[in-house]
Amino acid sequence: MNDRPETPLKPGFLGRLVSVQPGEGRALFLASAYFFCLMLGYYLLRPLREAMGIAKGADKLPWLMTGTLLAMLLANPAFSALVSRLPRRRFIPLTYRFFALNLLVFAGLFRMLPGHGGAGLGYTFYIWLSVYNLFVVSVFWGFMGDLFNEEQGKRLFAFIAVGGTLGAIAGAALTEALSRGALFGCPLPLKASPVGLVIVAAAFLELATQCVLALARRYKLGDRAGGPQEPGPGVLEGLRLIGRSPYLALICAYMLLFTLTTTFLYMAQGAIVAKAFASPAARTAAFARIDLWVNVLTLAAQFFFTGRLLQRFGLRPALLLLPVLSLAGFGALWIWPTFAVLALFQVLRRGLHYAVDRPARESLFIPLGPGEKYKSKPFIDTFVYRGGDFLGAWAPTLLGWMAIPAAAVALSGLWFWTGSRLGLRCRQGKEPWDGIGGSHPLHSKESA
Repeated sequence: MNDRPETPLKPGFLGRLVSVQPGEGRALFLASAYFFCLMLGYYLLRPLREAMGIAKGADKLPWLMTGTLLAMLLANPAFSALVSRLPRRRFIPLTYRFFALNLLVFAGLFRMLPGHGGAGLGYTFYIWLSVYNLFVVSVFWGFMGDLFNEEQGKRLFAFIAVGGTLGAIAGAALTEALSRGALFGCPLPLKASPVGLVIVAAAFLELATQCVLALARRYKLGDRAGGPQEPGPGVLEGLRLIGRSPYLALICAYMLLFTLTTTFLYMAQGAIVAKAFASPAARTAAFARIDLWVNVLTLAAQFFFTGRLLQRFGLRPALLLLPVLSLAGFGALWIWPTFAVLALFQVLRRGLHYAVDRPARESLFIPLGPGEKYKSKPFIDTFVYRGGDFLGAWAPTLLGWMAIPAAAVALSGLWFWTGSRLGLRCRQGKEPWDGIGGSHPLHSKESA
C-alpha cells in the first residue's frame, strides 16, 4: 500500500538480514512485533492445551476435534458478520480484545474452581484455544497481504515470520522452564499455573492490538466500512467467492490435505507421548521441548533459506517441500513408532511448515481482494482446517489404525499434486485470480 523506491538500502544490520527498501523499515518492525506478541501468547498456552487434551486419555481427541469443528461452524458466520459491518482498523482490534476478554474469564475460572476446573473446563479451553489460534493468525496474514504487495511478500514475509518464531521460542521456553521450576538448571521462584499463563497471554494479545493500531495509522486505513479496500457485505460472501474460483478451491484442497496429514501425526503424537511419559508435568515439558526445537529450526530456515528460495525459485518448490517430507516421515514412523522418531518428524515438518510452507501459502492470497482475504481466507484457515482435523481424528475409528500409514502416504501424494498445480498457476505471470470475478487487487489498490 506504499509507493516504494526501487533502490535497496545499503547493507546495514537490517539490510544484511532482509532485502528491505527505504520506507519499509518501520512497517517491517511493527509487523514483526505484532506477530511476536501473537505467537508468544499462543505458545504460552499451547503446551497447556496439549496436556489438557490427553488428561483423560488420547482417545478423547476425536471428540475434541468434533467439538472444535462445531465451534468453528458457529464462529465463522459471527466473524463474517463483524467484518461486513466494520472497517479493518476497527474489526481487527475488536476481534483481538474479544479473545483477550475470553482469556481473562478462563483465568478467573481456573482460579476459582477446584482442581482448575477439572477435565470439563480443560476440554472447553482446548476447543476454545483451537478456535482462537487459527482466527488470530488468519487475520494477521490477511492484514499483511493488505499492507504488502507480491514482490514485497517474497522479500519480507519470511522476515516478518521471524517475529512470530522468536515469540514462539520465547513462549515455549518460558512454559517449559516454569513447568520444571528451573531455567538452565537454576531454580525459579515461580512455577507454571493455568491462571498465570493465561493472564500473561492476554497481556501480549493487547500488545499485538497496539501494533495493529500503529500500522493502521501508518497506512491511513479508513474508519468506515464498505470502502473499495474493505470487505463487502454479506455473511456468506466468502463461500460464494470460493465457489466461483478454481484458484481458491485449490487452496482449500491444499489446506485440507495438509490438515489431514497433520492430524494423523497429531493423533500418533498423543498416543506415543501418553505412553512414554506418565505425569502431566512430564508431558507438558515434552510438548514444550518439541515446540522449542521446532521454532529453533524455523528461525534458522527463515534467516538463511526461505527468502532466498522464494525470490529465486518462486512458490512452487516451497509448496512441494512438506508433501515430500511427509512421504518420508510417515514411512519412518510406521516402521519405528518411538518418541525419538516422532519428535524428529514433528520438528522437521512443523519447522519447515512455519518457515517455508506458511509464508508461501500466505503469498497466494496477496493478489486477491479484501473479500477473499477477510472472508474466504478465514473460512479456509479455520473451518476447512478444522474439518481436516475432524476427518483425520475419526479416520482411525473408521478405517482402523492399520490403514492409517497407507492413507497418510496416499494423501501426501495427492497433496504433492495439489501443491504442484497451485505453483504452476503462480509461475510466469499467470494470474491466479482468473475466474474469481472482479477480485484483481490492482483495480482497488493502486498503491499496493
